[in-house]
Amino acid sequence: MVLNQLYKHTALQTSFTVNLLAIVDGEPKVLSLLDLMRHYLDHRKEVVRRRSLFELRKAEERAHVLEGLLIALDHIDEVIALIRGSEDAPKARIALMERFGLSEAQAQAILDMRLQRLVALEREKLLEEYRGLMEEIARLKAILEDEARLLAEVKADLLRVKEKYGDARRTLITEFEETFNPEDLIEDEPMVITLTAQGFLKRLPLESYRAQGRGGKGLLAGRTKEEDEATHVFVADAHDDLLLFTNRGRVYRLKVYELPEMGRQARGVHVKSLLPLAEDEEVAALLSVRGLDQEGYLVFATERGLVKRTALKEYQNLGQAGLIAIRLQEGDRLVGVALSDPEDEAILATQEGQAIRFPLEEVRATGRDTQGVIGVRFKKPEDRVVSLVVVKPGEMVDLLSVSTRGYGKRTPLSEYPLQGRGGMGVITYAVSTKVGRLAALLKVRGGEDLLVLSRRGLAIRTPVAEIRQYSRATAGVRVMNLPEDDEVASAFVVEEEK
Repeated sequence: MVLNQLYKHTALQTSFTVNLLAIVDGEPKVLSLLDLMRHYLDHRKEVVRRRSLFELRKAEERAHVLEGLLIALDHIDEVIALIRGSEDAPKARIALMERFGLSEAQAQAILDMRLQRLVALEREKLLEEYRGLMEEIARLKAILEDEARLLAEVKADLLRVKEKYGDARRTLITEFEETFNPEDLIEDEPMVITLTAQGFLKRLPLESYRAQGRGGKGLLAGRTKEEDEATHVFVADAHDDLLLFTNRGRVYRLKVYELPEMGRQARGVHVKSLLPLAEDEEVAALLSVRGLDQEGYLVFATERGLVKRTALKEYQNLGQAGLIAIRLQEGDRLVGVALSDPEDEAILATQEGQAIRFPLEEVRATGRDTQGVIGVRFKKPEDRVVSLVVVKPGEMVDLLSVSTRGYGKRTPLSEYPLQGRGGMGVITYAVSTKVGRLAALLKVRGGEDLLVLSRRGLAIRTPVAEIRQYSRATAGVRVMNLPEDDEVASAFVVEEEK
């Protein structure tokens, strides 16, 4: 987070543009980086060629003089006599040129030669210098005549420059993104998302809800109007994609960090200011995912006991306008959506305390615009589904039941027999006037926290381990102490920190 803030607000990372406009062969041109390098190499080749021509000319001139000096040394007595017999230097130079076939430069060099050059050692030095010049002349001619030798010389020059002036790069050159993804500047922390019946939505950090002992009254999670009630509590990481499923069977997507972050007592922002919902459209279920391109399926459960399975990848093109997620029958509503694998099992729980466990392979995968098949049948006409749970075959977990009056218990998954889809299931909670009806059924392992939200906006976070295990046909212990005019609206399991 600190590093991303430095990138955003300081010169730790900067970008600059380069206009590669140059004069090429007398006319301005905008060059690509490759063209620029080619022209630079052509320039270096011309520099090396001209330098080699210059050095060749100087070497040949010096070799020409040395040839004259060596001729003079071979005929030193005659040269001395010819010079002594001349009236002046010009006549001596002409005499030398005529006698030995020398050029003017060679004759002048002989006249300028000091007497100490007459010793044998000096002659060897002249011969050594002459042989060196011949080798240098051959090297320079090879550079000028052979393109490969010329390029090798250019390379050697550049390597010498690198050795003299090069040092380790202190910066990293990369492709620059003009703007940061907002996620780069937002901490990926768990957030509590609350939603009311009238569509007011907000988020706040999970740490705002400290863990309390079982049976407490909880904290105010948000102010609601007299006629409004809290309906959903949900926990997701800030970088997650939050899928919002509506009562019309459509699905919309928001990043969790795009939700307004407010204090516990704030009411929130209406969902219609965040999503293009129709007049009578409202959010019915929430689900968080990390990307829609992963393998797996979305499992849907409706209030009337229908269940549907659709590949997650069918929702990859989810844009701002949303997509059809499920076709709902008139009067039915969506109560739960979960991620699943083909071999998973589903558990549907009803408010009258029934639950059915069946393999998801019995639910044929269909497209988005379908209504699904019967998952559970009701013993009472007024019963309805309140929870969908997805488990792995043979998974060692408990099912946590929470009632509308704030009671709860844990029951081992092994007590729920695997049945065929479409039955009435088995009892999972002893419903009564005292404990109320079943509000939620959740999968737990024991190390998590339970976050419970009441319709009046109270929330409590309590360790799951403090909720005892009981058999299916029991009511359990008090999890949240509620006033008479309030009841549990939603519950969510907060995964234990790793």
